[in-house]
Amino acid sequence: MAVTDDHVRAIVAGLPETEERDTWGHPTCRVRDTMFASMDNDGLTLTLKASKAEQQALQSGRPDVFFVRKYVGVHGWVGIQLNGIDLEELQELVTEAWRMTAPKRIVASFDDCQ
Repeated sequence: MAVTDDHVRAIVAGLPETEERDTWGHPTCRVRDTMFASMDNDGLTLTLKASKAEQQALQSGRPDVFFVRKYVGVHGWVGIQLNGIDLEELQELVTEAWRMTAPKRIVASFDDCQ
């Protein structure tokens, strides 16, 4: 099954206090008004907040799927070719990007429900 931007939207919708907002002409995913993901309009590419170490590990392990984005890559954000990732890995990466962005009490409440 090919992963699509609809899968991204479904994952984001399952995370507390998230919203999708059009910014700079393309969809962005936010928690409490802070962005943690951005989708290209083509529906094939996603950019996620990540640590520099995670970005490097992903990109060096599978450079055909993960890449460093212009402008935000210097801050650790990682680009993802959606057709090269499976749904379970995408869920993990999107959730981790959300965790890095969401307030601690929201993350704690989410963890308590898991």
